[in-house]
Amino acid sequence: MPHIASRYLAEGPRVGIRHFTYEDGTEFTARVRESKDLHHPWLFPPATAEAYAAYAGRLIEDPTKAGFLVCEKDGGALAGFININNIVEGAFRSGALGYGAFAHAAGRGLMREGLDLVVGYAFGPMRLHRLEINVQPRNTASIALARSCGFRLEGFSPNMLYVDGAWRDHERWAITAEMRTSG
Repeated sequence: MPHIASRYLAEGPRVGIRHFTYEDGTEFTARVRESKDLHHPWLFPPATAEAYAAYAGRLIEDPTKAGFLVCEKDGGALAGFININNIVEGAFRSGALGYGAFAHAAGRGLMREGLDLVVGYAFGPMRLHRLEINVQPRNTASIALARSCGFRLEGFSPNMLYVDGAWRDHERWAITAEMRTSG
């Protein structure tokens, strides 16, 4: 029987990760609208076709960004998204992660599996050495996700990012390739 190539960059038991495409806009924006209460006040992903096209375009075309969709293997529904921003190569080989689950997938462990796949992909084919997550201290779900994937708390940044109309404090969580292989 011939081998059939996977549509995913990496896959686990329940999810696969793949890059964003422009064609994902309809499902992505519908999932964002369904998830508004889950996302507020932490993040504001694009909820319209125009906003999605601009957002996806940056992730697809900008070499300092990489966007991944977390897809349920049973049916292919989008469970969430994980982006690596501010990718720096050379001696630093680092990137900053941002992510969000969609409401129908929240609390099911799908993003945990997806984040683990993205970290493996970043430290493998992307050849990064360090990933960082900046999260508001009261966002307990995001902190639990970072911790469950092996990220360590490294510090606190007051007034770091402008979110929901104000400068917000953030905790810095990070993981390196060595931490992943030793843990």
